[in-house]
Amino acid sequence: MVIGFDGSRVFAPDRTGTENYSYQLLKALVEIDKKNKYIVYTRALTRRSKTITGYANFPKNFQFREITWSRFWTQGGLAKQTFKDNLDVLFVPAHTLPVIRRPGLKTVITIHDLGSEYLPSMHQLKQRLYLSYMQKFQLRTATKIIAVSKATKEDLVKKIGIDSKKIRVVYEGYDKKLFRPVKDNVLVNSLKQYDLQAGGYFLFVGTIQPRKNLERLIKAFAIFLEAARQGTKNRSRLHSARLRLVSRRTQPGNIDDSSVRSTAPHFLVTSGFAAFPYLVLVGSKGWLADEIYRLPKKLGIEDRVKFSGYVPDEYLPALYSGAAALTFPSLFEGFGLPMLEAQACGCPVLTSNTSSMPEVAGYGAIYVDPYSINDIVEGMVKVQSSKFKVQSVKAGFENIKRFSWERCARETLEVLEKL
Repeated sequence: MVIGFDGSRVFAPDRTGTENYSYQLLKALVEIDKKNKYIVYTRALTRRSKTITGYANFPKNFQFREITWSRFWTQGGLAKQTFKDNLDVLFVPAHTLPVIRRPGLKTVITIHDLGSEYLPSMHQLKQRLYLSYMQKFQLRTATKIIAVSKATKEDLVKKIGIDSKKIRVVYEGYDKKLFRPVKDNVLVNSLKQYDLQAGGYFLFVGTIQPRKNLERLIKAFAIFLEAARQGTKNRSRLHSARLRLVSRRTQPGNIDDSSVRSTAPHFLVTSGFAAFPYLVLVGSKGWLADEIYRLPKKLGIEDRVKFSGYVPDEYLPALYSGAAALTFPSLFEGFGLPMLEAQACGCPVLTSNTSSMPEVAGYGAIYVDPYSINDIVEGMVKVQSSKFKVQSVKAGFENIKRFSWERCARETLEVLEKL
């Protein structure tokens, strides 16, 4: 069987999201499949991208075709190759299929989420139009669809009208060799480069963009920090702290803080941190991110919020291992891989009670309403409990047993071979 593999994102030097999925899945297929032939279509490769991804070490049943089109890579270059190469099936691990392709060619596409359908204002107009029209057409014409979660499958059925029998749920995995707890002196020394101490910070990992709900997270952290500084058990004082952080903007699309004004908090901040904590935001700058970067200064907490930029995977285990919790209150996720990476490193997870996040994070995570700043603050307080942390870490280690890239590859290959 000859399998075409869209590798346009595989060799990106700084992989995130769908790029990481494409790369890890391809690596896992190399390990489990020795009989099928693969033609991996890539963009023009730099020497650096070839070096860091081990381009030269792939086995002989994996061949590479560089498509040098800088524009219209999928709809021009890849489409053209489907007529040249004698493929049995074309697999696209992210985004879209070529509309024009060899007649009769079987196709499989992985859909990661339908965020543009649920949060249209948080996606660029060009992206929304492309996904709304092009993707819907292609989903209906694809031979088979892989969804990375049950939540994504349900969205495809409800929002697009795809027959559920056409969709197979195949969970992503995580890198078991890399993501594991970092302890003792290794952890201390690893965190020094970020000027951090174990247990002294909340962590976010992901692209810095509105759909990740970072404005509310930063506001929640500001409330938490204010209470910690005051060392107060007085509900009215903490309520006043909340009021000072309420945005005065009322334009459509801004964060609604009305829930913050509605009730006094029903918790107190304990002495879980030896010193005032940090909020560490790890990830590249995304679309509409400027307000997120400005917000800490507006709230007077810029000295406690660290934007670390993109961090290579090999440095993430230490950051996860040292964090008080991964704070991941995203508005919408198709999967949410950082949650598994955190759990694999023994880090408690605070995340949203929406879309795929409860499905992926499992028991033991703290679930909050992502639209409620109150809820996020209360979750940050709860994670300070040593009893909760022990239970959460134990549940996290149990949860990650459900996921691996090997399993993802085997189930994906099963889809391809059964067409």
